[in-house]
Amino acid sequence: MGLFITFEGGEGSGKSYQSKVLYRKLLKSGVSSVLTYEPGGTDLGNAVRRILKSKNHAILPEVELFLFSASRFQLLAEIIRPSLEQGNVVICDRFTDSTIAYQGYGRGLNLKTIDSINMIATDRLKPDLTILLDLPPGKGLDRKPGRNQDRFERIGLDFHDKVRKGYLELAAKDPGRWLIVDATLSRSKISDLIFKNVNSILSSGQMH
Repeated sequence: MGLFITFEGGEGSGKSYQSKVLYRKLLKSGVSSVLTYEPGGTDLGNAVRRILKSKNHAILPEVELFLFSASRFQLLAEIIRPSLEQGNVVICDRFTDSTIAYQGYGRGLNLKTIDSINMIATDRLKPDLTILLDLPPGKGLDRKPGRNQDRFERIGLDFHDKVRKGYLELAAKDPGRWLIVDATLSRSKISDLIFKNVNSILSSGQMH
C-alpha cells in the first residue's frame, strides 16, 4: 500500500493550491503520486460537485451528507484504493473530515450518524496524514469575491466559525494524524513546511 494524504480547511484556506504544489514536488522528487479531490475526481463525482456547489439548488443538510458520501464511495473505488494498492502517494483535496466539519459541526447533523456513513463510504479507510490549513474564516472568505462564491461560501460567518471549531477539535483528538499549518503564512513557507513533513514520513518508511 502507498501513503494517503488529505488536505482540509475552510473556504479560501489554500488547500487546492497547496495540494497541487505538494503533488508537483513529489513527482519532481521521483515519488509516484496521484492527486484527486472531493467532491469530484470521477465522472459521477464531478456531476455531484456541480449540484452541491450550485447556487440554484436548495439542498437539505441530510441530502448534502448522502451526496458527498456517494461521490466519495465512487472516488474510493475508481481512484484512491487502486492507486494506494499500486504503492502511490495519494493526495486528496478534502475527505471524510470535511463532512464531519461541514455537515456535522456546521450544519448540526448528528456526529455519530456521520461517522457511520463515513465508515460505509470508505470501508474504514483513514488518511495517514491530514494537513489542516487553519485560517480565520473571515480572512478566507475575503479571498473569494462575492460574485464568484459558491453555495457554501455564501453561508454566514457563524457557520464557518463552527466548521473551523470542528476541524480544530478533530485535530486535537487525533494529533498523530493531523498537521496544523497556519494558513496566514506565505504560500512558499506553507509548501515548504508541508513537503518537509511528508518527506520525513517517506524517508522513515511509514507507508503502508
